[in-house]
Amino acid sequence: MSEISYMEQELHSQPETWREAARLGAAAGPLPEAGQRVAVIGCGTSWFMAQSYAALREAAGQGVTDPFAASEAFLGSDRGYDVVVAITRSGTTTEVLRVLDAVKGRIPTVTIIGDPGTPAMALSERTFALPFADEKSVVQTRFATTALTLLRAHLGEDVSRAVADAEEALAAPVEKEWVDAEQFSFLGTGWTYGLANEAALKMREASQSWTESYPAMEYRHGPIAIAAPGRVTWLFGQTPDGLEADVVRTGARFVRHDRDPLADLVLVQRVALERARARGLDPDNPRSLTRSVMLEAPAVS
Repeated sequence: MSEISYMEQELHSQPETWREAARLGAAAGPLPEAGQRVAVIGCGTSWFMAQSYAALREAAGQGVTDPFAASEAFLGSDRGYDVVVAITRSGTTTEVLRVLDAVKGRIPTVTIIGDPGTPAMALSERTFALPFADEKSVVQTRFATTALTLLRAHLGEDVSRAVADAEEALAAPVEKEWVDAEQFSFLGTGWTYGLANEAALKMREASQSWTESYPAMEYRHGPIAIAAPGRVTWLFGQTPDGLEADVVRTGARFVRHDRDPLADLVLVQRVALERARARGLDPDNPRSLTRSVMLEAPAVS
């Protein structure tokens, strides 16, 4: 593994790519309008960004927004969706292409994509390309967070604090206790639950770590039983009453920061990278993973 990996270079570029996404998201574009009923799909990391976007859009009062793993997307006409938003870095993921093809001519689609010129472009009615956020590492960092920043800006959020907090997260120390921890549980509420899912996935992909993720209020309904000394419970967003004290009593380390939760995900990406290095792993080429899952050669009509 090279001393500076693609993952490291890409995750450190996020403040820059977020600024560009904020500019694009604030302008008129093909993303859903307020009041439309939206289904948003993705696979893996993109599905978790879909979860966060759906929660943010509904909280902003902009309309029903349902997130689906592309392989489990229920998009029958009785659901009345006005638009399907697909998030895909590669534009070649089979499950996403199948959904785009299945709804073509029936439900308008808009795809947020990292690699223009790929099959998803031809299957989508409209596209929003983010080539400046595309990546060489198999492990996604900046594309996912840049896509979510784009969507946050389109919802009317001022993401300048998130950008500043990401810069701070890139300079923050990565504690040795985090690098050495036996296990991580990531928690979130509302839109940050998607971030918790993504944080756990990053740890699994990059460093083969034992990680889990839950809605924060669900953690005490069983999963807290695994909390123990040498393990970490990391919360994104606001702390439910009493949760920190309950975790501390187990001997586990409770972690929460005041920065924007998406910026806190950047710190988790750095922790995953350092855990990979400590274990002699290549974070750019994780075991059993490829940049895109293609179950069949994509067919484009």
